[in-house]
Amino acid sequence: MARELNWERDGPHWPHHGRSHFVQAAGLRWHVQRFAGPNGDAPCALLLHGTGASTHSWRDLAPLLAQHFQVVALDLPGHAFTGMPPGGVGAPQLSLPGMARALHGLLQTVRCDPALVVGHSAGAAVAIRMCLEGMIAPRLLVGLNAALLPLGGLAGQLFAPAAKLMASAPFVPRLFAWHANEPAVLKRLLESTGSTLSQEGTSLYQRLVSSPEHAAGALGMMANWDLHAFARDLPRLAVPLLLLVGERDRTVPPEQAQRVLAQLSPAAQGRCIVLPGLGHLAHEEQPALVAGHIVSAYHDQAPAEARA
Repeated sequence: MARELNWERDGPHWPHHGRSHFVQAAGLRWHVQRFAGPNGDAPCALLLHGTGASTHSWRDLAPLLAQHFQVVALDLPGHAFTGMPPGGVGAPQLSLPGMARALHGLLQTVRCDPALVVGHSAGAAVAIRMCLEGMIAPRLLVGLNAALLPLGGLAGQLFAPAAKLMASAPFVPRLFAWHANEPAVLKRLLESTGSTLSQEGTSLYQRLVSSPEHAAGALGMMANWDLHAFARDLPRLAVPLLLLVGERDRTVPPEQAQRVLAQLSPAAQGRCIVLPGLGHLAHEEQPALVAGHIVSAYHDQAPAEARA
């Protein structure tokens, strides 16, 4: 049965429940998780999940990174336990620039100036938009199976209008949540990512996709994004960018990473590492492998005194 997520009921069973708190910023009530790090001087790492996910996506990676960084993870607007913006699926905070501005407001409120940003899928686009607008200037930006380019061909022409149509129909999120709650449907959805998840991971995604409000947030995010304009701005990126690419990713074509690197300026120092045998949710499949690449790349960028 489709039902909304409720912190009083679902929160106690959420990964790292004890790290969670709620913050009012930029007109939204955000669900935020913080990991203290090895010491008070450790640099801050910001983790941004992709469309349709939540903080649960970082459940195994965040503690590994917390051995080196103070870690901040959050649910994006309209996702999981962060509220839907005023105005619903057409709200400015669900567009890419609007989400970047809202997140900037949150970071100012929680006093996080990230030295490292890790964005999964669409979360990487949010991070890059913030860098392009001068809202953040991390030493390293990591895109995990980053969704940075618009779909090509007829699919690209139809995607945004179709998403807008679905998002504008009030019954669609509830219908999607009701349908996706079926185990066989969820199994096909997860298999379509090219990743193999544990039973815990599958169960958490089932709770998410069963929430009509969460589905509305994901649909609204897809409906309001303009990746054509974003792609035109990519050459302005001046922050070092590491792309970690799952070899079996069926959501974002792995070859897209090379197209992104070809658009970057030398200032971005763009490079790509392929993760053999992993799919779109690589950080949930092999968190230790992903953490190792991130920490190593950060050490390559950071000055000696900043290395943890």
